[in-house]
Parts: sequence; C-alpha cells; structure tokens
Amino acid sequence: MRAVGHVAGDLLREALSRKWFMALGGVITLGLVLVLFSLRFEVVDGALATTRLFGEDLGGRGEAVELALRAIFEGSAWVVFYGGVTFGIVACSDFGPSLLVPGRIELLLSLPLRRWELLVGTWIGVLMIATLGAVYGAGGLTLILGWKAGVWTIGPVVAAGLASLSFSAIYAAMLAVSLWVRSAALSAAAGFLLFFAGIIAGYRDSILPAFKPGAGREIFRVASGLVPRISSLADDARAIAGSRPVDLQGLAFNVGGLLLFAAAALALATWRFEGRDS
Repeated sequence: MRAVGHVAGDLLREALSRKWFMALGGVITLGLVLVLFSLRFEVVDGALATTRLFGEDLGGRGEAVELALRAIFEGSAWVVFYGGVTFGIVACSDFGPSLLVPGRIELLLSLPLRRWELLVGTWIGVLMIATLGAVYGAGGLTLILGWKAGVWTIGPVVAAGLASLSFSAIYAAMLAVSLWVRSAALSAAAGFLLFFAGIIAGYRDSILPAFKPGAGREIFRVASGLVPRISSLADDARAIAGSRPVDLQGLAFNVGGLLLFAAAALALATWRFEGRDS
C-alpha cells in the first residue's frame, strides 16, 4: 500500500501546483474572510437580537440562534455538495487521460508499481483533493459561525465528507472511461452524465408512479437502481448540517451503494488497464 500512497501524494502535489486549485483555495478563503468580517450577530439570552450582513439588517429578531443558523448551515451544505462535485468533475477530468500520455505511462510502468496501484493511487489522490477543499470550506464556516454566534456543530464537516464521498464514486467512473477513450472532455461528460443520473435516481420512488406499467417503467427502475443516489445523499448532507433527524438506515444504504459502485468502477478500470499494452 506504500506505492499507492506515493502515487496519491504525487497527484496531490501536482494538483496543488495547478492554477485551477490555487484559484479554488483563494475563492474559498476569500469567501470565509468576507463572512468573518461582514456577518455580525447580536445574541441575547440564546436568541438573536439582530443579524447584519455587509451592514444590512437580515431580520431574525427573537429567533433561537440554533434555528436561525440552520438555514445557513443547510444552504452551505448544498453549495459545498453540488458546487464541489461540479468543480471536481471539471478540474479533475484530465488526471486520468494524463496518466496515459505516451512517455509518462511508460515511465510509470518502468517503476516498481503495479497497474492497479497506479489507478487506486490516482483515485485516492483525487479523493484527498476533494476532501481537503470541502472540509476546508465547511470547517472554516463552522468555526466562524461558532465563534460569532456561540453555536458549535460538526454537522457541516460531516456533510462535506458526504460530498467528497459522492464525488469519489463519480470519479471512479470517469477514471474507467479514460482507459477506453483518452479524452478529458469525454471523461468530464461521463462524470456529468453520472451526476445527473444520480440526482434523478435519488427521486426514483417519486418518479416511478409517473410511468405507465410496461417496459419503459422497468427500464427506468433497473437503470436508476444501478447508479448512486446522489440527490438522496445531498438531502442527507443538508439534514446533517442543519442538525435535523436523519434516516440512518437509509443513509447507510446509500453510502454502501456508493462504495459498491466505486469499487465496481475501479475493478472495471483495473481490468481494462491490465489488458492494455501500455
């Protein structure tokens, strides 16, 4: 596993040297700084006396602090989840194709590395990138709001972890696609296709009754059952961030399906990679 760690570390260093990721870090930091200096709470006996953003009164007087911040935490969870996955698909789409560039792949294969170690190391490296960005943003916001309003919760950080986990399954499929077609554009297209399919799959129970009994209904039922329920995980992330009750059994089922899908995609990618000449 040491070889896998080396590959993941090299990919992380490569990502940190790219302008894309430096810009992302700068945007997140700028957003946190703006929140830190522009958002003001006045709390009296556990209730909000006033809330100001850039000097504008946002109301909320007399409302319990925990309830007032719930909307902020839930909104930030959605931004981190959907925005993070979207950015990850675009920014990481060329890691797989660049792995197979002539000259580089021969060099990598000449090292004491197995092919599956290259793939798994690349996947773990991308997961590390996604997790660092999500946790940095969610954790920074949690610390700022906790300091300003006195409400401390780990919910937004857990929600950020779910977002990273969701992207890891999508990227496993993108990596597999890269081994058939060495194209960053097609890798990103596959990622977005799975992303949207996962959003639809999360609402399959609500959509199924709209189909008439027949082949179309069965095709949709089977197809939607093969992809991770991304929107369900997004809803769970929002609920966790807002300290709302969560169906733990349903969450465990969705996370298990996500991990199973990622494992299957990585197994398919490994099978394809082992069958390539280089």
